Amino acid sequence: MKKITFIIMAAAVLVVSSCGFGTGQQIGTASGTTTNNTSASSGSTLGGVLSNMGTSGLGNVLTSVLGLDKVTLNQITGTWRYHQPGCAFTSQDLLAKAGGEMVASEVKQKLQGHFQTIGITSGNTYLTLNQNKTFSASVDGKKFSGNYTFDESNYKLTLSSLLLNINCYVKKNSDGIGILFEASKLLTLLQTMSAMSGNQTLQTIGTLSKSYDGLRIGFDMTK
Repeated sequence: MKKITFIIMAAAVLVVSSCGFGTGQQIGTASGTTTNNTSASSGSTLGGVLSNMGTSGLGNVLTSVLGLDKVTLNQITGTWRYHQPGCAFTSQDLLAKAGGEMVASEVKQKLQGHFQTIGITSGNTYLTLNQNKTFSASVDGKKFSGNYTFDESNYKLTLSSLLLNINCYVKKNSDGIGILFEASKLLTLLQTMSAMSGNQTLQTIGTLSKSYDGLRIGFDMTK
């Protein structure tokens, strides 16, 4: 509660200090965003945040940060199917979270096109985590299985199989979970599971988050 109160107070201060931004400004489009530029003015950044909050308010901003909601082993067991691209930032700084929500939306849009090109759908991409610490998974219809460990203290999920050993992070969403990777790890997963290892689409995914410090990308999944 104290954290939420602080966020609301901080946001209010920023609103007062940034009255100069225009209501007609277009912020948050894939071609025009400047949120990853640290020299961007606080007014334009906050203006974009407020224009993108809609009815969900500050809660929307909080959805793009890893680790704010504790995720337990019991909560992640079961079968999860791909729903849409996912991403989140590791930083808990207020301005990083605020700017990150806009950037996250744009990154998801870009990933959507790349995933569609590869062929990732809810029908061919899933992850099943069993209580006995075994898993089965499919990415673009390519299946693999093995054992997993989950460290609740840092929400890190490690998948170990004959094909690969890979670390990812679990984020709680309102309708499921996010399975998120460092960009290089996601690229490794997709290259291993796909015959498109030399495809430019995969290379673009691998470099997508290099401009954004602490960004994790991957899959939002639902049951």
